[in-house]
Amino acid sequence: MSTNSIEFGSRVADFLTRLTIEVPLPEGIEVLQPYNDPEVCRVVHAMCAAYYSGHKPRVGVWGINPGRFGAGVTGLSFTDPFAVQNLLGIETSIAGRREISAEFVQQVIEAYGGPHSFYADFYLSAMSPLGFVADAKNVNFYDTPELQSALTPMIQKWVSSQHQFGLRSDTTVILGTGKLQSFVEQSVRTQCSFGNVIYLEHPRYIMQYRRKHRDAYVEKYINALRSTQQ
Repeated sequence: MSTNSIEFGSRVADFLTRLTIEVPLPEGIEVLQPYNDPEVCRVVHAMCAAYYSGHKPRVGVWGINPGRFGAGVTGLSFTDPFAVQNLLGIETSIAGRREISAEFVQQVIEAYGGPHSFYADFYLSAMSPLGFVADAKNVNFYDTPELQSALTPMIQKWVSSQHQFGLRSDTTVILGTGKLQSFVEQSVRTQCSFGNVIYLEHPRYIMQYRRKHRDAYVEKYINALRSTQQ
């Protein structure tokens, strides 16, 4: 079977469920590896079959890296166990509390027209599709120079690999400004041939510091996302 004949969702599921860290990490950093759980792998395959079928080129939407209550549990970016069942409609035994970034993204997806409409147009991922913790707290890959340096080649490889699944190269959406924007501009954009890049405030920032303006940010997201489809 040729690579081109494999559906987008099958390539995504295969990529995610085979993820490993191939470089040594700084002392005290642990990797969130949800794909060791057979139930997570089943959910990932079910999601990809339901929402990432076909060969339509999608716009990549990239966050930072999973946290321990969202994709670090479910294996799906910006998706907590509640969203797996109540947004995606996939019954699962994966348990966990609501995660605020996933809560915001769920609102965006519903405002866009629901998961079938959203995932037909967009691929939701993260610069590092594996997350990290230290002392039982979430760690962003750019939080220390040592961790960022160790992961940069892996991130470049991961992003490039996912683009080869059939992502559009003319436009990309990044969920994060500040440090993430600087990292993308310096270490990813030229390596991965990003065209136009739209930067939006990260969902966690919105929910932690701008929650009373959440609806306005949802509208901002929707306007930005729809602009990529014109």
